[in-house]
Amino acid sequence: MTILVTGTAGFIGNEIALRLLDRGERVVGVDCLTPYYDLTLKQARLGRLADRPGFTEARIDLADREATARLFAEHKPGRVFHLAAQPGVRYSIENPHAYADCNLTGFLNILEGCRAAGVEHLVYASSSSVYGSNEKIPFSEHDAADHPVSLYAATKRANELMAHCYAHLYGFPATGLRFFTVYGPWGRPDMAPMLFARAIMEGRPIDVFNGGEMRRDFTYIDDIVEGVLRTADCIPTPDPKAGADPAASPIAPHRVFNIGNGAPVDLMRFIEVMEEALGRKAVKNMLPMQPGDVKATWANTADLEAATGWKPATSIEDGVGRFVEWYREFYGA
Repeated sequence: MTILVTGTAGFIGNEIALRLLDRGERVVGVDCLTPYYDLTLKQARLGRLADRPGFTEARIDLADREATARLFAEHKPGRVFHLAAQPGVRYSIENPHAYADCNLTGFLNILEGCRAAGVEHLVYASSSSVYGSNEKIPFSEHDAADHPVSLYAATKRANELMAHCYAHLYGFPATGLRFFTVYGPWGRPDMAPMLFARAIMEGRPIDVFNGGEMRRDFTYIDDIVEGVLRTADCIPTPDPKAGADPAASPIAPHRVFNIGNGAPVDLMRFIEVMEEALGRKAVKNMLPMQPGDVKATWANTADLEAATGWKPATSIEDGVGRFVEWYREFYGA
């Protein structure tokens, strides 16, 4: 079976493709290398895949309807891991049209491709950002997520509704994964671990929002990849008992899971662990809360654990230590 992975120049998509290739799968990887952040890092990630047996690269923009249709017609994937997206809560305020093009139009083209190809299972990236102003923690898939506070979050919630519609109309199973804060080697340079490491190593202040009164459900990349791959083997079916449950559906083979560590870390503790791993103290620039941001994230992962047996196993100390080791090697710091 051929497996399509979108976002293979991105953090999670790249790791998913590598793990599938290690298993001996045939992988078609899609990316268009948008310049949202350092293209050197994206190209280096793709370099990890380039010479691997079983890997085929497709350099297309998923917002291009014809190109995406040709992709599915040519490769006829049996499963799809859709990780490509325009990420970033704060950037969605600056450049909203990029989110409509990539996260809405691009996702619609993926759904159309899955319909035409008769895909056996679509696993796609949603986000913990969909919980928005929800103050009930830990966040549960069974609670409503109808009040997003950023356009990025709104596009991800829209993806869940679009996937449910297609699963109902055309019968192909789809599972949405609400990712919480993912970190580790090869991570995104616009996220806190990379921003903090670079600033601390260069002796510059780090921006600490909401005066440090924040908590994040940091999850190490290896744990995330294992959870995603297990989810692909857990194909949803309509659940007549689901009723109005937002996590499942009585009429469609569609399911939504949280995927996170299930144990939030105080931002100030995360900074301490980073300082210990780097062997340097951070200069902190204490700032107010940013528009579109939330004070805390915390994943209730009981459903995913029950369905797949998955449970994250990497402590924040071990994960940050491995990230710093990679950071020093990759950037020569």
